[in-house]
Amino acid sequence: MRQIPHNIIISRTDNIGDVVLTLPVAAVLKKHFPDIKIGFLGKAYTKPVIDACRYIDAFIDVDDFNRSPVTILGRPPEAILHLFPDPAIARRAQRLRIPLRIGTSNRLYHWLTCNELVFFSRRKSSLHEAQLNLKLLEPLGITDHLSLEALGHLFGMEKLQPLAAAMQSYIRPGKYNLILHPKSKGSAREWGLDNFIRLIGLLDADRYHILISGTAKERSLLQPLFDSVGDRVTDITGLMGLDQFISFIALCDGLVANSTGPLHIAAALGKDAFGIFPPLRPIHPGRWAPLGPRARVFVLDKVCNDCKAPGTPCSCILSIQPESVQQAINIAASVNKLHLH
Repeated sequence: MRQIPHNIIISRTDNIGDVVLTLPVAAVLKKHFPDIKIGFLGKAYTKPVIDACRYIDAFIDVDDFNRSPVTILGRPPEAILHLFPDPAIARRAQRLRIPLRIGTSNRLYHWLTCNELVFFSRRKSSLHEAQLNLKLLEPLGITDHLSLEALGHLFGMEKLQPLAAAMQSYIRPGKYNLILHPKSKGSAREWGLDNFIRLIGLLDADRYHILISGTAKERSLLQPLFDSVGDRVTDITGLMGLDQFISFIALCDGLVANSTGPLHIAAALGKDAFGIFPPLRPIHPGRWAPLGPRARVFVLDKVCNDCKAPGTPCSCILSIQPESVQQAINIAASVNKLHLH
């Protein structure tokens, strides 16, 4: 086996949910090599997720990586894990002469830029994304095969920013604070505003304080929901940056969303996380379910490829009944001793 590097870069330059599901890699590295220093290479807007993780020592902005000398706590990187394949980053790592460069074998450019290849295909695998990420650790002698339950306790999102007093005022002590996050910025098949509206109507207003989250740009798309439910909900769209939103989720009780970053954040923080998914490979929950001790997914028990084309409405996800989600929320609230009136 190769000599263990003093430090390593985990490269995952895609979206928030993907980054969250990558954090257990850092936990496993620290378990096997407690003294290793870990830098996380990502997009700037995902930095708050990475900063919150106690297993990661430094954030590296992908733009800085591509144009400037790179160090991890003052030392040149000794290894890089290409968890999200990117040819420009792979070539840059080679030019930087990072001694150990690990990538998957099914990318031709990895044969030219990496010196350790791991042979597997994400697309054809039945494993969850978080389990697939761990396979890239094999060249380091790490062959842990962890269950989804075990992975759900390995996010380490404990370094949270204090929540601003103005944001704390949106939380209602004595009620179950439930965030509904209906939109996905186009990254997921959506359950639809009508279903969220029906869910709001089913939830006991005396028991639940319902908050609607989303980006400032999504506010206009959510207007039909606000028009329909009136003062049954509190609008928090566009009020917080990601660092504050993470802290806000941590102080709430549950979150309902499509397959989005906030869903994965809530699950990783140990909240009641209710995910609405289509039964469509490769975006089905078998690959992308939120992981955490209180995470749950809703998906039809069928195999479906009818709505595979991008932009096609997904009848399978739309047909998931709000009553089933409401019942799960009521059970979760009761299990967590939140018998509120």
